[in-house]
Amino acid sequence: MEWFSALVVSINKVLWNVFLIVVLCGVGLYFTIRTRGIQFRRFKQSFRMTFGSITLRGKDASEKEGMTSFQSLLTSISAQIGTGNLAGVATAMVSGGPGSVFWMWVSAILGMATIYAEATLAQRYKTVVNGELVGGPVYYIRAAIKGPAGKVVAATFSVLIIIALGFMGNMVQANSVGGAMEAAFGVRSEYVGVALAILSLLVFLGGVKRIVAVAEKVVPFMAVFFTLSSLIIMVVNFRSIIPAFYDIFVGAFNPQAVLGGVLGVSVQKSIRFGIARGLFTHEAGMGSTPHAHALARVKNPCEQGLVAMMGVFVDTIVLLPLTVLAILTSGVLGSRDVKGEFVTGIELTQSAFAQVFGHFGYVVIAICVFFFAFATIMGWYFFGLANVKYLFGKKAIPFYAVMVSIFVGVGCALKVDLVWNLADLFNGLMVIPNILSLLLLGGVVIKLTKDWEAGKPYDSEIK
Repeated sequence: MEWFSALVVSINKVLWNVFLIVVLCGVGLYFTIRTRGIQFRRFKQSFRMTFGSITLRGKDASEKEGMTSFQSLLTSISAQIGTGNLAGVATAMVSGGPGSVFWMWVSAILGMATIYAEATLAQRYKTVVNGELVGGPVYYIRAAIKGPAGKVVAATFSVLIIIALGFMGNMVQANSVGGAMEAAFGVRSEYVGVALAILSLLVFLGGVKRIVAVAEKVVPFMAVFFTLSSLIIMVVNFRSIIPAFYDIFVGAFNPQAVLGGVLGVSVQKSIRFGIARGLFTHEAGMGSTPHAHALARVKNPCEQGLVAMMGVFVDTIVLLPLTVLAILTSGVLGSRDVKGEFVTGIELTQSAFAQVFGHFGYVVIAICVFFFAFATIMGWYFFGLANVKYLFGKKAIPFYAVMVSIFVGVGCALKVDLVWNLADLFNGLMVIPNILSLLLLGGVVIKLTKDWEAGKPYDSEIK
């Protein structure tokens, strides 16, 4: 296991130390420039389109007709808002210092333009297969790369996303749930894993309608609950808020000047872990959330592109700082456990909340991480499912549902560092074919955007 863990770390160094940081930020900058900063110019409209017509009595989602734009966003956010916000940012700050948070924000701002392109293309190339509405990167990959090569790249992406999200990613979610429940209630993570696996399987077998129903009910409620709990911590520790921001902005360029000196962090590590954990949190460029955005019922693909942008903003710019400030203002970053190792992951977040709420802080985070992670498991299962059906058809659904449930159960008991490193590895690999297709279809995104902003009717034949 140690040899395998070392191999994964070595591959991640190649992927994440330079290559993917340049690729992800470069593509985000490319679409920011080509769309003339659409995430800034159209931010107000994005907000209005996302939240201006919320209804709890919308039409139910279905495999034949898709879902409403807001249901699509909630399905997307349910996948984005999981343990990346609660545990991922904690691991980022331990590995990359407080300055890594700055780079997470940079990746999110650029990622808003990237995810605009992803959602727009997912809408443009969605189709109907055997009476079922389908869409996602495999369809715009095949549009970008013609012939047998396109089929190979699309199939490769499908395999990678099934492994990255359906299996490895959901192990990460379950791992944080297991750790949180054990710290809060003393329940062994193995038992938590069994219960979570069974509960997940029950929802998986309910299909798209049940998955969307879970997202609609869980995500808004838990977001409000977590926000209120975090604000209480910030009120109690209000004197430490300004120093916390100082650590974030100074630590981004000079980690040794802040707590990064204690943690042994360099600028390169700050950027590397900020971008990597930022991707895990908001998923812009990964090719995951387009599966949900492709199924939205909208008049023009660009409209869903704007809604997708708001998902990244809410996840990383609004909600993520709640965990960041809770950890930094409580002074727990850099603390060590009984073994002399740095406290990290979900345990660090729980420790921050415990500074104000006592042991109840462990309970608060255990509840939050359970529901957030469970919603993300549903979302990632759904994203992987679209690719399972693309590769193997509907007959493979029961087998896939059982396999994901098994990985969820096993993930609860694994060592946290290995689980996160595996997630980084497969997340990084699936980025490559998705980003390649986005660049090849960049002209389509720009043409669709210009026509939409000019008030022209949507032309589904734009290539």
